[in-house]
Amino acid sequence: MTLRAILLAFLLSSFLHAEPVRLIFDTDMGNDIDDALALAVIHALESRGEAQLLAVTITKDNPFAATYTDLVNHFYRRPNIPVGIVKNGKTPKDSDYIRLPSERRTASGAYVYPRSLTDGKSAPDAVEILQRVLNAQPDSSVVIVQVGFSTNLARLLASPGGKELIQKKVRLLSIMAGQFPTGRPEYNVRVDLDASRAIFHTWPTPIVASGFEIGEAILYPAFSIENDFSYVKDHPIPEAYRHYMKMPYNRPTWDLTSVLYAVRANHGYFSLSSPGRIQVDAEGRTTHTPAPGGPHRYLIADDLQRTRVLEALVQLASQPPGR
Repeated sequence: MTLRAILLAFLLSSFLHAEPVRLIFDTDMGNDIDDALALAVIHALESRGEAQLLAVTITKDNPFAATYTDLVNHFYRRPNIPVGIVKNGKTPKDSDYIRLPSERRTASGAYVYPRSLTDGKSAPDAVEILQRVLNAQPDSSVVIVQVGFSTNLARLLASPGGKELIQKKVRLLSIMAGQFPTGRPEYNVRVDLDASRAIFHTWPTPIVASGFEIGEAILYPAFSIENDFSYVKDHPIPEAYRHYMKMPYNRPTWDLTSVLYAVRANHGYFSLSSPGRIQVDAEGRTTHTPAPGGPHRYLIADDLQRTRVLEALVQLASQPPGR
């Protein structure tokens, strides 16, 4: 056996025997379609034994955000994943891509997509879900993927014992936020600016940020939506994609990149900045200042890495349930 074959066998063995990454997905589902695609990627990674989705918490204050999330979890045969919602959140506006799939019914009157949450308002508070789920996990075992606003995590941080709970249970926050090394105020940061500043200033674990520039340079292709999900007549991901904007269109993979790094951090899809600290100014601009041993880094991707990332994301997002 050649040295290359031995190395590949070792890497494959290590991969197959690795513990699944314990994930909490914090999302503003309904504001942009990349959140839906990111959730599909998580389910594919769980089907491959690489991840375990512990809970989904939502920072979009619209009841269809929870309903749509729950029906997607049902579609992927994981109906018992807890879903928590924000109260008094920042973006209550309706969204066709979460409302229309949630409302669609068959000729007999049944929902096209089964769900447990028929009314998203009945879902529990996100902070309660975060506290309960984190308390049930081994120490230093959880990766939180935040791809919306920092509202829920900032409230957890400010809750009694919240910072200590995070420090004990969470090993990494993979966050889609900012623009690096220095950039314009980014949407996820500026919508709830106080919460964003609280996270970057006081969160007690390492943070890796996927900046606006990463997802903007890697576009999810319309041809995948049109061709790769046809294994079933009704699919909540391409249906939502079609309702978000007029087809065909390619869309940045902002949130998907944070998920991919969270689960496959060692696969070489991305490089990392030097350690340092990310600061958020009063307008929502993010600046990374290098510092030895600093807890904050951001993703970097060259042309080859971007090609590999897109290939992986298309395969994962379009993977059928349970495979």
